[in-house]
Amino acid sequence: MIETQIMPNFLLKRFFLTPERPAIYFSGVTYSFSEVYKRAYTIAGQLQALELQRGQYAGVLLRNHVDTAFILLALQLIDVKAVILNNRLTAEELIWQMNDSQSAYLLTERAFEEVSQNITNSVPAVSAILKEKLFESSYTDPEIAEEISLDEVCTVMYTSGTTGNPKGVLQTYGNHWWSAIGSALNLGLSENDSWLCTVPLFHISGYSILMRSIVYGMKIVLFESFDEKKAIDAIHSGKVTIMSVVSTMLTRIADELREEKLPDFFRCMLLGGGPAAKSLLEICKAKDIPVYQTYGMTETSSQIVTLAPEYSFSKLGSAGKPLFPSQLKIVAANGQNANPDEAGEIFVKGPNVTKGYLNREEETSKRIKDGWLSTGDIGYLDTEGFLYVLDRRSDLIISGGENIYPAEIEGVLVSHPSIADAGVIGMKDDVWGEVPVAFVAGEVLDEEEITQYCLGKLAKYKVPKRILQIDKIPRNASKKILRRKLRDLLEESGK
Repeated sequence: MIETQIMPNFLLKRFFLTPERPAIYFSGVTYSFSEVYKRAYTIAGQLQALELQRGQYAGVLLRNHVDTAFILLALQLIDVKAVILNNRLTAEELIWQMNDSQSAYLLTERAFEEVSQNITNSVPAVSAILKEKLFESSYTDPEIAEEISLDEVCTVMYTSGTTGNPKGVLQTYGNHWWSAIGSALNLGLSENDSWLCTVPLFHISGYSILMRSIVYGMKIVLFESFDEKKAIDAIHSGKVTIMSVVSTMLTRIADELREEKLPDFFRCMLLGGGPAAKSLLEICKAKDIPVYQTYGMTETSSQIVTLAPEYSFSKLGSAGKPLFPSQLKIVAANGQNANPDEAGEIFVKGPNVTKGYLNREEETSKRIKDGWLSTGDIGYLDTEGFLYVLDRRSDLIISGGENIYPAEIEGVLVSHPSIADAGVIGMKDDVWGEVPVAFVAGEVLDEEEITQYCLGKLAKYKVPKRILQIDKIPRNASKKILRRKLRDLLEESGK
């Protein structure tokens, strides 16, 4: 039997090693690792006084804020598994995830009081804890998990499935540890490093920055939301060396810079959420902005493949090579490893890859075999081993870095009593990269009415930006939607 790898609790160890180093800068205040630890320790005691117990799952619905970092780290101290919820989702979507994860508690804040009320009304077994009340509640000395097993689940993040309902991705302490190590071996690590986090902490892109901060002993500059002018100012004033971005953010930064350049100490933009346009890379090159293109997903606890800037033009369109601890292969339609330049499904393996999906044993055994995760994405490796992603999880729409699955929107549309069938595709958009467009068949409907119906059931970014009525949704013999034909119809409609 393989012995489990045990490590000291990450935050406890970091507090012991470098207590006085700056850990988090937020809204004009810098917190040292000692202050972060003590704050998280107090919250851990308050949570335990409310009967949160080691090994439980707790939903976390919070905005980007230093308090959110304290709460997430407090949960690690007492080994409560955080089910991190996307705060852009509707109450209906969140209710489904709380039910599915069997979370006993929902940690949230006044900004989401109405949504949390909806959740507790629908799921009576859930107790909602508002952070504002939590911070004033009674305290008991917490029982700290001084050691953690790398196999143990730290966080759960839901990812939309191509078949409708999302799945809870299990992310272990080992997944986060090896993600941080893989990134450091790729980007290098300097004691002067500081990471700007303007991406959501509920995404793996944001949460992984928090984990790297603890593992590296590195300061993060945390924003509530992205603002290009404030981001540029923070890079200068906060001596920021690294920033995680998606294409829309990078475009806005490049535009805002105009003739200016970023300071020499800035090391790189880590670009995720789909490949960058050549024009954007050329603009960044002219402005001396180093861009590392990446490929990753919730299941890989952030990036797993990264392209260094020296290859950004010679390997244009490539996501790069797998990080040091990770592996990658392309499997052709015949089940064999594909030849160089031959397209097939992307499979990944490594200690940063999830061990499976929460309460989904069948799905887990289907998607993960001998440690290899079937991503559902299509791509190829060139003769030098650089990955080119051709299609993100077949029908995936990537809008401003957010993953949108057509099947989820289609499920909502056909639940409308007047819609018999529906098909959704992505449409190019100058601001967001792509936006969803819906085709519906059924009774004659008012577009505004359908939009309002969707707004009640879907996050705003998932709501179709155009709705086109057609007689019949084109399908093949096995009843799969012919999205290629929908794209032709979209072109014919003049868009």
